[in-house]
Amino acid sequence: MSYDRAPDQGVGNFAGRHVLAEFDGVDPLLLDDLGFLRETLESSLRDAGATICDVISKQFQPQGVTVLALLSESHASIHTYPEIGSLFVDIFTCGETADPELAAALLRDRLGALDARITTVHRGHPIPTESAR
Repeated sequence: MSYDRAPDQGVGNFAGRHVLAEFDGVDPLLLDDLGFLRETLESSLRDAGATICDVISKQFQPQGVTVLALLSESHASIHTYPEIGSLFVDIFTCGETADPELAAALLRDRLGALDARITTVHRGHPIPTESAR
């Protein structure tokens, strides 16, 4: 039994981009502000073409915030370390409607990070070119 289906049979490509990032030099007060972080992640994702289904968040004691976004395209998360002005970012999107690299760049800029390490991992199967379809 074969599970290979062409996109024209109603199934999308099994492919996506997974952006993993670390930002440093961010204002510690911003990294402990749950409302600001939630809105900043949501607006960065929307501006990058993602469709947000749900968002959950957690404020830790004595400090730190995690925000998780469930996307139609997959997911995104941030986890902050205010005590050192740093955070981890994870954005995975399937398909071609959302741009996870743009979402990470918008997040970096909106947080005012002084340093950013951003890596993209291509996951799944290569997307066929128009001539190969």
